[in-house]
Amino acid sequence: MRTDPQHVAPPDPRKRRRVTRVALGAAVAVAVGGSGVYIATANAAETVVPGRLQAEAFAAQSGAQTENTGDADGGKNVGWLANGDWLSYDNVTIGSTVTARIASDNSTGGSIELRLGSQTGTLLTSIPVTKTGGWQKWVTRTATVKAPAGKQTLVAVMKSAQKSDFVNINWFTLGGTTTTPTTPPTTQPTTAPTTTAPTAAPSTSAPATGAGWVVMDQAKWKAQLAEFNAMKPKAITGNPVRVAEFNASCTVSHARADDPIVLPGLPGGSHMHSFLGNNATDAFTTTDTLLKNTGSSCKPDDDHSAYWIPSLYENGKKVEPHGVTVYYGSRLPDPTRTMPLPQGFRMVVGDAKRQVATPKGANGQFWCAGAGGEIGRSADGNWPVCAKTAELTYHLTFPDCWDGVHLDSPDHKSHTGPADSSGKCSGKFPVAIPSIAFVIGYPTSGSADGFELSSGMASSMHGDVFAAWEDAALGHRVKDCLVQKAKCDTFGNH
Repeated sequence: MRTDPQHVAPPDPRKRRRVTRVALGAAVAVAVGGSGVYIATANAAETVVPGRLQAEAFAAQSGAQTENTGDADGGKNVGWLANGDWLSYDNVTIGSTVTARIASDNSTGGSIELRLGSQTGTLLTSIPVTKTGGWQKWVTRTATVKAPAGKQTLVAVMKSAQKSDFVNINWFTLGGTTTTPTTPPTTQPTTAPTTTAPTAAPSTSAPATGAGWVVMDQAKWKAQLAEFNAMKPKAITGNPVRVAEFNASCTVSHARADDPIVLPGLPGGSHMHSFLGNNATDAFTTTDTLLKNTGSSCKPDDDHSAYWIPSLYENGKKVEPHGVTVYYGSRLPDPTRTMPLPQGFRMVVGDAKRQVATPKGANGQFWCAGAGGEIGRSADGNWPVCAKTAELTYHLTFPDCWDGVHLDSPDHKSHTGPADSSGKCSGKFPVAIPSIAFVIGYPTSGSADGFELSSGMASSMHGDVFAAWEDAALGHRVKDCLVQKAKCDTFGNH
């Protein structure tokens, strides 16, 4: 509960009833009976500024309350906003900049995601929230956005690593010149792959350049591909297992409430992650910082990539994996067209927001590896209980195919996809890439009490890859192990 003297204390936010209300009109909300419906009327005390959107002018919201503000322009502000709460504004022209007037007395902080159309729509930008010194101590934050022209629905979604209220919002100011982002490429080459390695970068249609799309430097990619094509595959001797695969052998290097893919530049803005690989990974990580830092909890040393997963808790205590094998393989019938990942390639698999039951037999569940296997389920049915000779395990698998244009996309998934029905990379995703998989082993058998992920239920398990291999090391492994369909070890040997 807040104790700032300028706040009128509401009920304990941990006990308040979380409801979604619909507002008609704009500005100050007035409750009508017990219906939970709010009708809005203008407040003459508020300053009229071009492009100004009062926070309480929402068309719909979840978890918000309004109060008189101590800010200079008077009127109302929206408060008691916690992780997952949201505010929606209809028929607004966004422009190229958004300025937010915020206050916070929460040391953890978080961020305000601005999205188009819905709580899960296209991400325009994330505005960081840090402690300002009081719930009525106001600061202004400005972000540049690329938004479609014309009237839109703008949704502000609250994100924080903890459950307490963390931000007040007085207003947003929308302005600048609007730009219309192009759409993702819909036409890609559909030529079937052959059994010879590619000799040139695939031709593609114009890249998508809207918010969240990261276009690859084609000159760098062509240079990387030219080096790869010039490599002569290592001769296969003996009788190796004919499985297209090599791996990086990893342990956890550190844990942080950061996510440089989903929430770049927002330290502490995410739930807790357990990081593997590059030991300098944080909210400000870029391709350059990964390549410059040579310290890693993965072998081989040529892999400077960062990998991460949500942290696991047992009875409130964090349980880190004793090891994670990051497999690079191919599930395609013909792996000979597989290309190395470009520097700075990013992708996410799984959904941190997916909170559904995962009873035994459900897809994407945790399982028990080792003698005795699973001997029961947790009280809620979502977690296995393993024999004392077995341990909790999870297997995450990423897509096989890539659009050949983008290093990242707004949802961190739309630039990759599965093979087609014939097992080939085609259509929007014509480029075969190594299929990455995490095999995660936890040093615990579990109990009927179950576990909890930092992202919530077992169903919210997910993984992130930020690739930064040395070109030659990755290229030789793809050529020697995947293209030749030979099982290799951590150091690329058959």
